[in-house]
Amino acid sequence: MQALAKVLVVDDDAVVGKSFDRVLSEKGYAVSTAMNGNEALNKFAGEKHDVVFTDMKMPGMDGIEVAQRIKAASPWTPVVVVTGYGTPANEAAAAAVGVADFLHKPLLPEVIEEVMERITRKTIIEEKVPEVAEEASASKRVGRMLKNIGLFFAAPFIGLAYFIAFPFIGLGMLVWYGIQALTGRSASQK
Repeated sequence: MQALAKVLVVDDDAVVGKSFDRVLSEKGYAVSTAMNGNEALNKFAGEKHDVVFTDMKMPGMDGIEVAQRIKAASPWTPVVVVTGYGTPANEAAAAAVGVADFLHKPLLPEVIEEVMERITRKTIIEEKVPEVAEEASASKRVGRMLKNIGLFFAAPFIGLAYFIAFPFIGLGMLVWYGIQALTGRSASQK
């Protein structure tokens, strides 16, 4: 069975990496872990990853720098910063880099699953939108063409219907106005 997506988890705490692995592997994702920024960048350069989760505070390179370097190498790869040190300044720095999300520790398995599902759904939609738009456009062209062909063949019958119905409609209108005129005149004479 092919994995839904390949995830790289960067955290200097091995327990966090194992937690991500346990939660996401059960859902069909392939998870690899790195203990620091340099190891993460080497793994990222060596193989394709669809999503990266990185801790904020690590020895050496912090999570913002990891996110910056990954986004520089692969701007379309979603990066999620996970931290126990969530300050507005950290969140602003992460947003400036273009991270997909900023999560606060401790994380519940449901939060990890929900974020992963949202990111993969968004990625799939962004990848499929041009294909779907092209199919919809082709479908509209075919529909328009069929409508025009139908109108082409229906036009003589529509014209014939008007030709046949017009005298009856005209005669009906004359009778209606005549009755209105007679009843209006008789009502005014009383």
